[in-house]
Amino acid sequence: MKAVFNNQIIAQSDKTVSFEGNTYFPRSGIVEKYFKPSKRSSVCDEKGVAQYYNIEVHGEFRDDAAWCYPEVSEYAKAIEGYVAFWKGIRISHDL
Repeated sequence: MKAVFNNQIIAQSDKTVSFEGNTYFPRSGIVEKYFKPSKRSSVCDEKGVAQYYNIEVHGEFRDDAAWCYPEVSEYAKAIEGYVAFWKGIRISHDL
């Protein structure tokens, strides 16, 4: 699986996890230089507190386009520390 923004692969892994309709990438699969911490966070009663990231690739931005649950409930252990995307980040099955 890969995540693409502005014609650039920003995450790639064959160890992704599908959870509640989203594809989560292990942190080892993301290209850190494109990720900037966001001030946004949200709380999910079932999963925990999500931390967001802004994505910047070649001068194009997407605010809060990725999120991660650094610590999760038992229900969501499979995605602890994994990163998911939205807001125009394309997820592809092609490796």
